[in-house]
Amino acid sequence: MSTGLIALLDDIALIARKAAVTLDDVAAQATKAGAKAAGVVIDDAAVTPRYVTGFAAAREIPIVRRIAVGSLKNKLLILLPAALALSLFAPWAITPLLMLGGAYLCYEGAEKVLEAVFPHLAHKHEKAIGIADEDPQVAEDAKVRAAISTDFILSAEIMAIALSTIPEASIWNQAAILAVVGLGITAAVYGAVALIVKADDAGLALSASSSAPIAALGRGLVKVMPPFLTTLSVVGTVAMLWVGGGIIVHGLEGYGFTAIGHALHDVAHAAGAAVPVASGAVQWLVNATGSGLFGLAIGLALIPIVQQILAPFAAMFRRSRTA
Repeated sequence: MSTGLIALLDDIALIARKAAVTLDDVAAQATKAGAKAAGVVIDDAAVTPRYVTGFAAAREIPIVRRIAVGSLKNKLLILLPAALALSLFAPWAITPLLMLGGAYLCYEGAEKVLEAVFPHLAHKHEKAIGIADEDPQVAEDAKVRAAISTDFILSAEIMAIALSTIPEASIWNQAAILAVVGLGITAAVYGAVALIVKADDAGLALSASSSAPIAALGRGLVKVMPPFLTTLSVVGTVAMLWVGGGIIVHGLEGYGFTAIGHALHDVAHAAGAAVPVASGAVQWLVNATGSGLFGLAIGLALIPIVQQILAPFAAMFRRSRTA
């Protein structure tokens, strides 16, 4: 009896050690995958704050919370099983789906450029597709939906990059790694976004401190945050155009349409060679700029298509559902 109990305890210990090794491996692979997707994660963090600006301070954290919950649903309930299923049964569908997502990012970015350069045209476009002149709650709901839609595309890119870095493993290990990546990135991105959007309120509270250095820090935060948020909004728009344009360029290369990608590479290489001290940085900047301009062109071309075709079709579909 005692021998059997010792054998059972040995088996339990062996299972525990194997589980610990598996958990360590999942954590290591998730860290590696998250690091590989760091560029898109930064873009996600830069894009999101612009969806929160313009609302009352009391609504900022609730809006961030709603977007974060939507982001988790995107990653864990939709993208994780979809990525595993597509990689197993229809790997050919991943690239065109990512390209469609890239086109959406280009459209979103181009809308913001249009709003900044030609606000009248932007307002006309918003009215045509039914998102202008709304009451505050409807406006908030629309902003949250738009943020979650944008997050979906960026999260799809993150999950695709993460999946591509995972070595041959069981589907359960892959699912665990992607889940850890999704949870970690969502916490990091929306934790950072919450800190950013509430920094001015924190500065206001610090400015009332009896300590002169702390009060000075608070006043500095209050002064710095508005231009910082404006800059971040611009960076977010550029990030959408760059990421969206880059996805489409890489997708076209996968289908044999390499002219745009080769042209961007050649220009970036020539620019880097002209500045050997910072060759890598210059090449990246030129390539990102080219991808962004290509994304802007795609987005501007999509605006009339959305306004004249897709929006009326969606409105007709909504009417038929409510009839």
